[in-house]
Parts: sequence; structure tokens; C-alpha cells
Amino acid sequence: MLQFQPWKITLVALVCALGVLYAAPNAIERDLTQDLPSSWLPGKKINLGLDLQGGSHLLLEVDVDVVIAERLESIVDQARRNLREERIGYRGLGVNGESVRFTVRSPEDLDKAREAVRRIDPQTLTETDNGNHVRITLTETAIRDLKSRAISQSIEIVRRRIDETGVREPTIQRQGDDRILLQLPGVDDPERIKALLGQTAKLTFRMVDPTASVQDALQGRVPPGSQLLEAADERPGAPRHYVVKRRVMVSGENLVDAQPSFQDGQPVVSFRFDSVGGRRFGQATSENVGRPFAIVLDGKVISAPVIQTAILGGAGIISGSFTVQEVQDLSLLLRAGALPAPLQVLEERTVGPGLGADSIAAGKIASVIGLLLVIVFMIVSYGFFGLLANIALFFNMALIVAVLSTLQATLTLPGIAGIVLTIGMAVDANVLIFERIREEIRNGRTPMASIEAGYKRAFRTIVDSNLTTLFAAMFLYFVGSGPVKGFAVTLGIGILTSMFTATMVTRLLVVLWMRRSRPSELPI
Repeated sequence: MLQFQPWKITLVALVCALGVLYAAPNAIERDLTQDLPSSWLPGKKINLGLDLQGGSHLLLEVDVDVVIAERLESIVDQARRNLREERIGYRGLGVNGESVRFTVRSPEDLDKAREAVRRIDPQTLTETDNGNHVRITLTETAIRDLKSRAISQSIEIVRRRIDETGVREPTIQRQGDDRILLQLPGVDDPERIKALLGQTAKLTFRMVDPTASVQDALQGRVPPGSQLLEAADERPGAPRHYVVKRRVMVSGENLVDAQPSFQDGQPVVSFRFDSVGGRRFGQATSENVGRPFAIVLDGKVISAPVIQTAILGGAGIISGSFTVQEVQDLSLLLRAGALPAPLQVLEERTVGPGLGADSIAAGKIASVIGLLLVIVFMIVSYGFFGLLANIALFFNMALIVAVLSTLQATLTLPGIAGIVLTIGMAVDANVLIFERIREEIRNGRTPMASIEAGYKRAFRTIVDSNLTTLFAAMFLYFVGSGPVKGFAVTLGIGILTSMFTATMVTRLLVVLWMRRSRPSELPI
């Protein structure tokens, strides 16, 4: 255990030097780190969590009822097609409450109609009565699956949108059955975030109904299969409404990219479809040259250009009365994807940095007091060997800070607690080794043999005890959330670094001292 080849000495020294180097930026003021030549010097600092640097706290609710309503509307469209294909007369087809209802004109077609709509979705229940009324409802399993899928998709889309804004280490997690907890460290004004999350960003491309009159549609006379939509362009002289087909030519689900750009000096959004979307878009534009089509975002027509020629490349642009910021935000929304349901802000809090400053100050005081107590205890208990252990403890702290900075992990108040706990645990391995060395000395062994036996026989105990704690930290990380994860991260990193410093750094210092002084007695 006391044999150190030159390459091992070099490796240990290099790791310790890199630890100090990568931890150093955290001792410099945050504004000064921006001036460092980051091309050849490390300049990353530990990210502070919401409770330390302040930020925004949002509690969002997913309107899952909208997802159910859209599912019922799709059943209405499919039922209309199936009934027409079977040449079954009907009236009153539409959504009524939580079901789809219609009346079959001829009693003889009732069984045939029931069979036609039963093919729409296996997760529906079809019921009839003596009045030729048909009612289609979703099963409980279907409703539960729709809600669960909507929450999961919403969390993923929210994460994409927040990542695009550049917010570091946000906390995004599910809370309850239909809510999402969002914590954004460093965001003092959450209004733009709320605006981005407030848009569902459902993009569809549909044909404008050339046979329909907007005036008639405003009076309630909308042709079957069409829909009256508002225009997003509020400039004077621009159309206020459009009558568009309900049938979607291409949806935003087929978009693979959207970027802000300029055309004729005006901000526009350039988009690109995947292979399926490009084929559908090319076919739709080929069959409708000379006719207007509507680009619909969240139920509003943002543009309705006339198809001049077939667009076969799977790419195009969205133009309108956009500002540069609107184009950037729209591109972000389209890249991130559409939310399956609208989000409502139930709770909003802004945490000031003053509370975080107090927490950091208290954490520093606790860390310093704990560190001083450990240093004094080690020197009093083990003399010169305790001093060597304290030197290793310094490198241990530097390595923890360096790893957190390199990984850009978020440090929260529980994370500081993990560091304080690590300070006390860091010397545990040294205590085991030094007590073992004392036993060997009392048994009459020579100094060299006592140190050799102390490190060799205590090594297995050190590994066992630290692995047990490491498994506990891993369990806390994977099962816990939020602050629990922050505590688990710092604790796990501290365990690994303390094992390295106790079994390598302290041992190297002891070996170098032994080689130089060749003592007849050990000062322990």
C-alpha cells in the first residue's frame, strides 16, 4: 500500500491541481469571471438554485378537458364520414356534454349506423334507444389515458420551450393529477415565460372554403365541414374572419424545424416538414394551385396566402405583420411543438435574491464552523497525521466544488447541507486508518509496517462504509425530487471525492513524509 510509482504521484498531483483550478472561479465575483480567457482557463461556476439566487415559481394547470373535447370532435368527423360512406341518413350530429349524439332518420338503419360508428375507436361505448338516438361515449380507461398522456406531453413541451429561452437548470415536475410545478432560477420577470407557455402553438394548414360567405358564417350559417375562424392580423383593412375547411392538410406535428428569417426585409418564419409532411404539403398545394389556404395557429388564421405554384420541397415560409421578437418566439414555439392542452397559471411567486443571500451566508458560516471543528479535532487527536488529513480535506472540498462547477449542477440549500455533512464524513476514512495504525504500533510493529498494515486492513472497511452511503445517495436521487435530489448529488460527489483524498492524497503525503524523514516513532 505504500508503493507509489511516479505515474501515480503525477496523476494524484494532477487531479488535485485541476480540482483547485476548476474550483477557483467560484471564489471570484460573478461579473469578473466573464473577463477570464475562457478559451484556456476554466470559467464555469456553480449554478445556484431558486432558493439561493432567487427567481420565479409557477404552478401550472393543464386543461385536460380540452383534450377530451378534441377527441370527441374527431369522433364527430369520423362518424360523419362513416355514415356518409354507408349512405345512412342522420341529423343532429355533434358533441353534447361528454358524448357524441345523433339521430338516425330511418329506424331500419339503426343497427347499421351503430356498427358504422363502433368502428371509429375501440375505446368508445355506443348506446341506442327506441327514439333512434345514438350516443357515443369514451370509456373510463380512454379518459384516464388521455389525461395522463396530456400531462406527460405538456411537461416535455414545457421543458423544450424553457430550454430554448436559456434558463439554466429549471425545475419542471408533475404535481398532482393535472398540475406542473415550474421553478426558474435567475428569472426575475416571468411575463415572457408566461406568454410562451400561454400559447398552445397548435399549427395547422387548411384550405379556405371558397364557396362560403363570411357574412353568412357570422350569422351562424356555416357550411358543413367548414369553420369560422378569427384572423390574427389586426391591421386596418385586413380581413377579420375566414371560413376554412375543418379538414387539416398538414399539421404542426410534421414540422422538423422552424427558424426566424427575413424576406424582402420583413421578418418571417421559415419552416421545414418531415418526409410525410412534405409529401402531404406538396400534394395539397399541387391540387389547389390558385386557391388560398390558411395557416392556423391556436384557432386564429395568421396568414392566408394564395398557392401560386406547387410547393414540393417540404419547406416554406410564414409571413405576416410580425415583429422580430414575435418571429423569434413563434419559431421557438413551433420548434418545441404544440401543447396538447392549454396551461393556466394557478400560482405565481417571485423569490427575491435577498433570501438567497441570507441562505448562502448561513451556509458559509455553517461550513466554516464545521470545517474548523474538524480541523481542530484531527490535529488534537492525531497530531502531524491529523494535519496531513486536513490538507487532504482542503483538496476534497476543492474537488467537490470543481465537479459541481464542471457538471453545471444546481446548488440548493439542501445541497449546502450535503456539503457540510461531507466535511464531517470526509475524515472518517482517515480516522479508521489512523486508529488501525495506532493498534499496529501498540502490537509492536515498526512505523513502516504499522502504516502498511493500517492502510491495507482499513481499506475494505472504508470501501464498504462509503459504498453503503453512496447507495443511499443514489436511492435519494432517483426516488426523490427537487431539494432531495440536490442533497443527494452533493452527498454522492462528496463520498467519491473523500474516498479519493483519504486513500490516495493522504496516503501520498504520508509516503512522501516517510521517505524523507525515516522516523523511528510515528507522531500520531
